[in-house]
Amino acid sequence: MAKKRLEAIDSTGDGFFPFAELGFSWNPAHDSLSLCPSGGLFASIGISSGPPGTRCAELGLEEEAGSKKRGEKKGLKIRIGNPSMRRLFSGAVAGAVSRTAVAPLETIRTHLMVGSSGNSATEVFENIMRSDGWKGLFRGNFVNVIRVAPSKAIELFAFDTVKNVLTPKVGEPPKVPIPPSLVAGACAGVSSTLCTYPLELLKTRLTIERDVYNNLLHAFVKIVREEGPAELYRGLTPSLIGVVPYSATNYFAYDTLKKAYKKAFKTDEIGNVATLLIGSAAGAISSSATFPLEVARKHMQVGAVGGRQVYKNMLHALMSILEKEGIGGLYKGLGPSCMKLVPAAGISFMCYEACKKILIDKQDDP
Repeated sequence: MAKKRLEAIDSTGDGFFPFAELGFSWNPAHDSLSLCPSGGLFASIGISSGPPGTRCAELGLEEEAGSKKRGEKKGLKIRIGNPSMRRLFSGAVAGAVSRTAVAPLETIRTHLMVGSSGNSATEVFENIMRSDGWKGLFRGNFVNVIRVAPSKAIELFAFDTVKNVLTPKVGEPPKVPIPPSLVAGACAGVSSTLCTYPLELLKTRLTIERDVYNNLLHAFVKIVREEGPAELYRGLTPSLIGVVPYSATNYFAYDTLKKAYKKAFKTDEIGNVATLLIGSAAGAISSSATFPLEVARKHMQVGAVGGRQVYKNMLHALMSILEKEGIGGLYKGLGPSCMKLVPAAGISFMCYEACKKILIDKQDDP
């Protein structure tokens, strides 16, 4: 028999399977394995030793062994038919990669903001290395990735979704009186902050109060038990107020710089390096414009630990810092912050755009 085929199909439509039909097949003639859901969310993986263009099966990932077009380069393609899932997946990857890459700078920046472990980036670095070693520079990074991956996924998904809704078609009048990317950026920041703020607070506590909490779960239980559930949202107001101008400025700058690049070079395609530079520039603009609000937020998140002053609200925090430390206190840690946020923004946008190019829908195939 030239071809052998083994199939197992569950078409009950209930139980643990969300699809009406789940198919499994193996074809030894082409060394291909196939799983094929018939639902709307569609993804595929193929590994084939057959001739170029041979395509295997249908679950999760797809790698084409060849191309239908002669001379076309091989490449990894991930097929996800749901546009929302493509955006969320791309955003999660972008957030995890970018934050891990700049984790040491984030740790130094946080210490500088709240005035612990030294008054300069060099001093903070030396103190951390002396007390905790290299692991100290990545303290809280696991929590950071857990927070940032869903946060970035929600943020980039919200931005693309709102922008697509607000952007008028050719010949239509504007739907809003201000640039759609500005509104979309603000909505993106608010959405991600509301969903993931407790993880941000836990990450800050784990970074600063390293002798108080053992891990994420211990910090969560201890804070809820001793300070109440509302403590998980301490500093939320300045975060929301701060994230609106930051996120709006960041995405508006990124969108504007992208359009300027395309116009200047007369192209519709932007490479990874150019995306990295454009995203970094957008991050520099937005972080510099909204940094005092970030400082106030960090001070409010730390709370009364170590005899620190407890602030009533964002305005109280800003005025108190200004009175004690002057205007420089509102920008303490700006250098390390830009060193961290600028590349993080660039890496995030670059990863997001790269993932969107890898992820395809069925109709995107040639």
